[in-house]
Amino acid sequence: MFAPHRNNAGSYRNLDLETSVAQADPHKLIEMLFDGAAGAIAQARNALREGRIPAKGEATGRAVRILDEGLKASLDPRGGELAANLKSLYEYMTHRLLEANLANDDAKYAEVGGMLDQLRDAWKRIASQVRGSAAGAAAAPVATARGAAPVPA
Repeated sequence: MFAPHRNNAGSYRNLDLETSVAQADPHKLIEMLFDGAAGAIAQARNALREGRIPAKGEATGRAVRILDEGLKASLDPRGGELAANLKSLYEYMTHRLLEANLANDDAKYAEVGGMLDQLRDAWKRIASQVRGSAAGAAAAPVATARGAAPVPA
């Protein structure tokens, strides 16, 4: 009797996610991947504490897929040493998550979660700087086109 409501709620969540992805700039998409991986690790840790082993495995699998198919796959090989270092870090994190899952080791989950938090925070700072620079650059031509002096960035 209540099952259709659950399906509708799931559909709305999926639609909200699809809308967010469609409207997001590249920096926001990467931020969403970081958030998704961190959320999946938190779910795995909660499931581990509660002894829900299948749920722990599913959440760990989600985190691994986000790292591998999302974050690692989004790296631009033209990024040189930075891209290569991030690729190695993502591979290390994936390996640690698999170890954490097999050994039921919360410390390994916490280690990867901490790394993700640091990367996400750094990415957010970079993204806000890029958005600020882009807004300043966009304002200058508009002001000039109106015959006013360019707006300093």
